[in-house]
Amino acid sequence: MDRAGGLRFLTVLAALFFSAAATADRDTINWDEVDLAAERRAIENFQRYDQLLQNVGWKLAQANWEFCDRVMPATGLHLQDMASYGSPQIARRALGLSGDFAVQTVAEGSPADLSNSLPSNREIVGLAGINPNEWESQGPFDWRRLARVHDLIDEAVEGYDSITLDFKDNNVAVIASVPVCATRFELMGKGKKALADGRRVVIGIEFPAFQYDEDEFAALLAHELAHNLLSHTAWLDRNKRKRRNVRMTEREADRLIPWLLANAGYDPRAGKRFFEKWGPNADGGLFRNRSHDGWDERAEFVEAEIHQIEALIVQHDKADWRTHFQREIDPHQGLENGQR
Repeated sequence: MDRAGGLRFLTVLAALFFSAAATADRDTINWDEVDLAAERRAIENFQRYDQLLQNVGWKLAQANWEFCDRVMPATGLHLQDMASYGSPQIARRALGLSGDFAVQTVAEGSPADLSNSLPSNREIVGLAGINPNEWESQGPFDWRRLARVHDLIDEAVEGYDSITLDFKDNNVAVIASVPVCATRFELMGKGKKALADGRRVVIGIEFPAFQYDEDEFAALLAHELAHNLLSHTAWLDRNKRKRRNVRMTEREADRLIPWLLANAGYDPRAGKRFFEKWGPNADGGLFRNRSHDGWDERAEFVEAEIHQIEALIVQHDKADWRTHFQREIDPHQGLENGQR
């Protein structure tokens, strides 16, 4: 499933739900033709999908952090920027905002969630003393400013500090951070793709797994997260994307699925069920690719890990994949001396 390289898929693509009127020039909008209730419903529908993505991604990344090579502090807060939409002006009015920044989602169980102060669409005017509304945007469809804001949040909590949020209603919240495996989770506004690029896991809103049971959806995310945790993008950059190399990384990501699931409290066998549900209907696509094993083989590889995982859980309450997981590749291959 991994497809590396600077793909610019961000949550801003929710804007594709907007009507033709919503993409009109902000100075020529005919408000009589704009159904603000429909625009709000489109945004809220996107947020529902994103909520599931952030909830499950958070559980996987937070539960496995102690085994990850790259760890970062995180709050579980995910924002939205009206400049990301086809018509920032219509987006503002649909959500009842005066500025551009508001809460998109907060991951269930995260510090942001436990603060009980961050419902979706609550307007934000300050992050660590900085008002991002004052930053110039290239809107509409400007994803760069939102990425910059999320970078600001990461920088503010570096060292596991907290971040102060200022709201439009003059209230303030202080949000703590906790360690997670270093990956962001992002939702595409269309498409069925699932990919990882070393820093992010990106899922298209039309991916069928959104309609599966949560632990099976978690298996899909665990596969993509595994690519990042095992540094597959960097390894393939060094050693070339030959079919054999890609297949080894795909198999390795498949085999790590049940380890990540078990540590997050999901059924480790959900990875097998995911492949059994998705694979037969892949229609010659993703799971028929020669760079991947067949879906039935992939299900078997997942199942083969279960016994060891369950034994480790009984002994230690966690499955330490950093110590016990057997790699398909040499992670140091292609590194120059001194880079290990």
